[in-house]
Amino acid sequence: MDADPIRVLVVDDQDLVRSGFKMILNTYEGIEVVGEARNGARAVEEAQRLRPDVVLMDIRMPEMSGIEACRAITANPLLSKTRVLVLTTFDIDEYVYDALGAGASGFLLKDADPDDIAAAIRVVAAGDALIQPSVMRRLVETFVAARPRAGWGTAEAAEERRRACASLTDREREILMLVARGLSNDEIAEELFISPATVKTHLARIMAKTDAHDRAQLVVFAYETGLVTPAGR
Repeated sequence: MDADPIRVLVVDDQDLVRSGFKMILNTYEGIEVVGEARNGARAVEEAQRLRPDVVLMDIRMPEMSGIEACRAITANPLLSKTRVLVLTTFDIDEYVYDALGAGASGFLLKDADPDDIAAAIRVVAAGDALIQPSVMRRLVETFVAARPRAGWGTAEAAEERRRACASLTDREREILMLVARGLSNDEIAEELFISPATVKTHLARIMAKTDAHDRAQLVVFAYETGLVTPAGR
């Protein structure tokens, strides 16, 4: 029996962009565009109505930004299985770091190849985050460097992050740092000479301790607690 297709909601304020994504994605087996929205407010409404697996979300839109829409979707317990994949132009969007904090599961360049777009949707739909070193790491490093840790969130939130970080074992810290560098489970396993299953077990424990729902949130945590720094490697 064939698996159900990945249901996608495409959100962009440009009609041509939405149409293009819809036409491209519907040519891929196992992916189905079930809806469109031209602004953040409409995206939230359509997400609640359609319960898609993945929302392909632009950042800069009228009425409600993609960041605000992402936050509303990821905070909705009825949409706990819906993942948000943010579209960015990379060099001009200044809000991609905010998207991480809002619960986005990854980023995708607007000019990405069709195969990369389809692959990104599959990765996010599977519950992983799209952590590509060429995109995610540079974005996070850029914006963390511009926004001091002390200025992000409340003092209480900072203390909670400090306690969570202190609760990690040495191995868990090691794995978290590799996640922040953009390594996949298989790459981490190879680096540490352990099995991918063991990496997955450690990641589950790290997410529980840090209250992170996916790898993208772990990247934020690693930078905000100073485990990884913009200049670090």
